[in-house]
Amino acid sequence: MNIRLLISTLCIFALSTLCSSWSLAQDPLPSWNDGKTKQAILSFVERVTDESSTDFVPPAERIATFDNDGTLWSEKPAYFQLLFIVDRVKSLSAEHPEWQHTEPFASILKGDLHSVAASGKPGLMKLFAATHAGMTVDEFSETVTTWLETSRHPSSGKRYDEMIYQPMLELLSYLRANGFKTYIVSGGGIEFMRPWAYAAYGIPPEQVVGSSLKLKYEVRDGTPVLVKLPEVDLIDDKEGKPVGIQSHIGRRPIFAGGNSDGDYQMMQWTTAGEGSRFALLVHHTDADREWAYDKDSAIGKLDKGLQDAAAQGWTVVDMKADWKTIYPWE
Repeated sequence: MNIRLLISTLCIFALSTLCSSWSLAQDPLPSWNDGKTKQAILSFVERVTDESSTDFVPPAERIATFDNDGTLWSEKPAYFQLLFIVDRVKSLSAEHPEWQHTEPFASILKGDLHSVAASGKPGLMKLFAATHAGMTVDEFSETVTTWLETSRHPSSGKRYDEMIYQPMLELLSYLRANGFKTYIVSGGGIEFMRPWAYAAYGIPPEQVVGSSLKLKYEVRDGTPVLVKLPEVDLIDDKEGKPVGIQSHIGRRPIFAGGNSDGDYQMMQWTTAGEGSRFALLVHHTDADREWAYDKDSAIGKLDKGLQDAAAQGWTVVDMKADWKTIYPWE
């Protein structure tokens, strides 16, 4: 090969590599397959951030809210906070022999999670009160952190805070790069999510909204503390989500993401506002890489939302078709 041909070949290779790198850098959602869903997201963000567009939204109003369970991380075989509570009940059971004959504690100790789920909100609130109340918020945060460090998902063997969705991480980053404030608005416990949400999603504690118990200010051994009480403050699910958004954020979102009928009212509230709005509904359709479920699932049931999505103008993510990868570690 003569020197001129060699130089020409090297230049073409370098240019090709540069163009390829530039192309990758220009794609903010590389784990999303090209298609209507990805394009709908990109188009919305472009419109609301373009000052010359009639859909332009000032940065202060660019609020995006996301459910957590089943939207930002997996929720099978059960909600991860429920698995945390199961472990807490087992560790505290020696101090409470009455739990052997008291529901839903007895079902947990027998390993019968179906009966625990069947106990509904009253049963879950008993569990919340027994395993969360009486602790200071700092003690509870340490307990959650220790549990995450020592517990593993039964199917993947990964830490629970590694069972997060790579495409959604990219979406969160893309929105923030375009002036959005991203919030978690979840039925999960607010104090359960706050210790790890920033490391997992880049969402700071003050931008986490969740179900909560009432708090009480006390001074213990000369130190001011906040103590969790066995009284419900907010159930941040279904109708409670718009209430939580108004109470904690004070602005109606222009973007909302969810995956179940528990997110219906949040998405309805978001898209009912004036101007350009976006609602994203994650449909679990990939039994090979994750799980496939919707209307018949006790965890993350999706029925009404899926039926009404088209009429409401909501964008449905087909996980199997729209996502190139599921988890960051794949």
